[in-house]
Amino acid sequence: MEEEGSSGADNIVTEFATYEDFLDSQITSLDLYYLEDEELARQLVELGYRGSGEVLKREEFEARKQAAEASRLSKRSQQKALSSSGKDLKNTFLRALGQREDGNRSGKMTSIIFIRDKNSRNQEISGYIDFAHRLKTEDFEPYFAGKKRLLPRPSDLSFYNWETQTSTSNPTPNYQVIAENASGLLFKNKRDRKILNVDPKAATPGDNSNRSPIDTDQYIQVVIYDHITRRKT
Repeated sequence: MEEEGSSGADNIVTEFATYEDFLDSQITSLDLYYLEDEELARQLVELGYRGSGEVLKREEFEARKQAAEASRLSKRSQQKALSSSGKDLKNTFLRALGQREDGNRSGKMTSIIFIRDKNSRNQEISGYIDFAHRLKTEDFEPYFAGKKRLLPRPSDLSFYNWETQTSTSNPTPNYQVIAENASGLLFKNKRDRKILNVDPKAATPGDNSNRSPIDTDQYIQVVIYDHITRRKT
């Protein structure tokens, strides 16, 4: 019985924004007709003389409201916890991703991952992945746990299947793709409008950017391009 009462009170604090809203929900039009005073009607509900629902004191309502908010924030914080946290990152590639996860989630940096490898059909594929965008749209726990392999998809920034010669490119919230260019494939950061050049022969990938080839036996080739985002102050 006590658990049912507690559950009912919890439903009340989530349903009503303020204690006054809760009191008003217990007042009938007949109450207002006879009492002719909304404040008096509220007081009678609070004392338990009026209202068809559960009697809940203001202090209890506020306490439960704060507890519900704290629970909501706690759940939200848990959801935002790093997917790589507490994982045994067994190879250099996963460790490299783990080092960049927080920066990409917080917006301090936007990394582009180039991967060349073979898909499940043994076809060679390659592509550029917007790491920050993938983190927001996909659960990375299985990747960091070693249960899934990160591979480029036709929906990523750039994708190419060497056997079928299928080629796709797509903008993301962080980057615009510039494909028709004499310098080769370029990516334009949408926040600071800086150009990131992924040509391995280029002297530099661009302002506030660096290129890091990853030595791994998990893939044919992996290169990570990190762009540090400078916010205006």
